[in-house]
Amino acid sequence: MAANLDSLKDWLGKTESASDVAAAWPVAAMAATFDRREPEPVQGDPIPPGWHWLYFLEAKPASELGPDGHPRRGGFLPAVPLPRRMWAGGRIEFRRALHVGEALRRDSEIMSVEAKTGKSGSLVFVTVRHTVHATGEIAVIEEHDIVYREAAKPGDPPPQAKPAPVSAQWRRELVPDPVLLFRFSALTFNGHRIHYDIDYAKREEHYPGLIVHGPMQTLLMLDICRRNESRPVRKLDYRALHPVFHNEPMSVNGNPAADGSKAELWTANGAGSYAMVGTATF
Repeated sequence: MAANLDSLKDWLGKTESASDVAAAWPVAAMAATFDRREPEPVQGDPIPPGWHWLYFLEAKPASELGPDGHPRRGGFLPAVPLPRRMWAGGRIEFRRALHVGEALRRDSEIMSVEAKTGKSGSLVFVTVRHTVHATGEIAVIEEHDIVYREAAKPGDPPPQAKPAPVSAQWRRELVPDPVLLFRFSALTFNGHRIHYDIDYAKREEHYPGLIVHGPMQTLLMLDICRRNESRPVRKLDYRALHPVFHNEPMSVNGNPAADGSKAELWTANGAGSYAMVGTATF
């Protein structure tokens, strides 16, 4: 791993840019996916925080995909020689809302590549910084943490879980069924098979069910802020702690601070354990 990491350092500072237009249909489709009954978006309407993930989607040819459904390693992201790639967390600053119809540009840079050893074996963490411009203005600055892990082995102990609070001032309960997971995968053009291919998830990755997307949980935490707080989220720090599977209920939760400046957010799985945690600043 040390020798491989030396070669991965070549990716530090690598950049790429992408352009898009903030189309209305993905906004309408995401609202429906999150069971929000909202008017059809029209030119100039603000787009909710975090929904920039609906744009700049990577469309690699089918022949360039790996066995897990992700694009093969070694393009913009480092060619990490570990098979499992997961969404670990990140930090987002929302400087202003995107608006339907705006011209968008995203500039991305590899900020760090770091190897660690955990209870499950070798890990590599990669941090990417994205700067999203809307009509020439900086609208979003995001640092996204990705973790690469060794392949799961039959009989591996489940990841350690930490109990979440049993009550919250803001709370939404839902069942992340395969339809919800499929719609979110389609909207974000995410081909990772752990989210829709139950045979692959069980046989190859040894999960008990389909995995609920980390980014979807993050957007659900932002969504519960929208449902309970009129002010937009200005910053979000978030981190993935434990998986949630499609065959269990989950909850999205928030506790605002006494002064209203921020809110502690989390998702919990069917056993009541933390899954994703975050802090939103208004």
